Amino acid sequence: MGKKKRTFDIGFKKKVVDLYLEGRLGCKAVGKEFGINHTTVLRWVRHYEAEGLKGLEEKRGKSKKPNKEKSVSHLESSETKIKRLEAENEMLKKLLQM
Repeated sequence: MGKKKRTFDIGFKKKVVDLYLEGRLGCKAVGKEFGINHTTVLRWVRHYEAEGLKGLEEKRGKSKKPNKEKSVSHLESSETKIKRLEAENEMLKKLLQM
């Protein structure tokens, strides 16, 4: 079986990011201090700098859009398609009558 992914709370991630951003330690030293990979430290720093604390939230297992929005947009596109097809049928009927 594969490795189980560890999850960390926002408080822990913030401590790691703050320690790195202080500039006294590099990403490898910070990673070693907290027992995590240095690439994870850099990823958290990048996310924090781009989005603030929201960037440190866990995103695994969360959909980008709620299901309700998906179904509404799907229904709207279906209605639009039906109207377009009805208009095409009317146009073809008129052409055949000529």
